[in-house]
Amino acid sequence: MGSRRQLLSGTAAALLCGRAAKASDRASEASDGAAGPVFHPLGPDADQYGAAQGFPAQRPFETPDHRVGAFSHFDALYPTRRIARAPAQWDFGHAPAEIVYRYNGRSASVSDYLNRNPVTGLLIARGDDVLFEAYQYGRTDRDRLLSQSMAKSITGMLIGIAIAEGAIRSVDDHADAYVAEFKATEYGRTAIRDLLHMSSGVAFGEEADNQRDLNRLWLDLMGGYLAAYAGTAKGTIGGIVQFNQRVAPPGTRFFYASIEADVLGVVLRRATGRTLSDYLHERIWQRIGTEADATWLIDSQGYEVAHGFFNAVLRDYARLGRLLAYDGNWNGAQIVPRQWLIDATTVRASDAYLAPGRADRTFGYGYLLWLLPWGERQFALFGGFGQRICVDPASKLVLVQTAVDQGPEIWSLWRGLLRQFGKA
Repeated sequence: MGSRRQLLSGTAAALLCGRAAKASDRASEASDGAAGPVFHPLGPDADQYGAAQGFPAQRPFETPDHRVGAFSHFDALYPTRRIARAPAQWDFGHAPAEIVYRYNGRSASVSDYLNRNPVTGLLIARGDDVLFEAYQYGRTDRDRLLSQSMAKSITGMLIGIAIAEGAIRSVDDHADAYVAEFKATEYGRTAIRDLLHMSSGVAFGEEADNQRDLNRLWLDLMGGYLAAYAGTAKGTIGGIVQFNQRVAPPGTRFFYASIEADVLGVVLRRATGRTLSDYLHERIWQRIGTEADATWLIDSQGYEVAHGFFNAVLRDYARLGRLLAYDGNWNGAQIVPRQWLIDATTVRASDAYLAPGRADRTFGYGYLLWLLPWGERQFALFGGFGQRICVDPASKLVLVQTAVDQGPEIWSLWRGLLRQFGKA
């Protein structure tokens, strides 16, 4: 069985190979407090990440020397659906700031952070203003950068809107109330709330046995694009319902499982009668002044892969973060229901297993959002290889990072930002 890293290397979708990462005319040394974005032609360990080959955008997309190119040109490698930018662009102001924090017992700057971490894009904003914005490895503010699993949180936001509009009646409804093919299956008998919490209790080995179950799911979602797999790939519904063993009562334990976002993606599609991309465009993307088109990976049956692989420019991710920082309100228009976001980022007494330090060694879990332990209702969108959007509604702080690998220093930076700019 092919892995996610190998499976689609032979599809008919055109490869974008050998793209040279030219040094931008605007490239400069990192400058804390710079008025506007700064651009760097290279970054830490650039040769490891494909500098000598011009940062090629090719498959396998998770191979280290392909990541820079593939994570910034994913929609040239795989089939995606387009989400058109807003008809009227809303722009951040600029309030350049000298940012300092502590790391390993020493004072550090954002320049130090970039020098140590394989970040393709970093943006820090407070309210309406960008405090810092930078790009590495020849990436720019026009590149659509890969979300990885941050797309799960977008799926969760859309579920909240669908409930507010009445397309979905309640988080207590079971998935099979909207998807007939889920009848008599364990995922079908699971409440939407428990899927949002990744606490279905259905067995799915996200990391077990070299990502065995995640690779099986990927093969069934995407294999239809390949002649070699077209006869055996189970497709969207079949790929989901093959996982049909319940190992815990629903709503009793957290177990990270990408498939649960995919179950919700099918529920959304059936309940709204819209593709996730169209629904996102109509309900969010065109309403928050986005500056660029976004794209979302679609499987071989035309469903968005709800567990990942959304692509957007960095400032549009920051606009999404700003929407969340204002509890779903955009300049007076309530786009995502405020109560939904409060519920999504608050652990009920009956759900103590989801609290920070319980769901995970450090973090907690809400409605497809990670809960941070350093203040009331701080939360984040997480994606593999270091993709992050961190949000503090109290101070309206937002940190957006795209990257080609992850490390722990981001949390020192975030805590330093809270100390420096957070609400007293």
